[in-house]
Amino acid sequence: MTQYGQSWYDDAAGPLVRPYALTRGRTIGAGHELDMLTLVVVADRAPTLRRTEPEYSQIMRLCRKPLSVAEVSAMLKLPLAVAKILVGDLISEGHLTFRAPTRTEPGDPGDLTVLRAVLAGIRKL
Repeated sequence: MTQYGQSWYDDAAGPLVRPYALTRGRTIGAGHELDMLTLVVVADRAPTLRRTEPEYSQIMRLCRKPLSVAEVSAMLKLPLAVAKILVGDLISEGHLTFRAPTRTEPGDPGDLTVLRAVLAGIRKL
């Protein structure tokens, strides 16, 4: 129990805004099936951003170069589900464009290439 006048949180506790507050309670995005590997980038003729929430402007700043939804989530320190919803909002409003990851069939030669790249990345860690 905290004493009167003492703060009841510390810096290690993280932000006090809950993820559902950022998405206004939504658990499903704006109709786009976004994978964590979906690449997003600012649209060529993006309209002026009218949203006041800082997360939207941060996403726009980050996505000047193509990033995956997972990278956006990590850079903003937001849960992946929240990042998908916020990115989906920006796609629906024409601020971002996206490209879904290409799918390979099991046993496809590209499948082995991806696994080798992942293994090489893990070894670098």
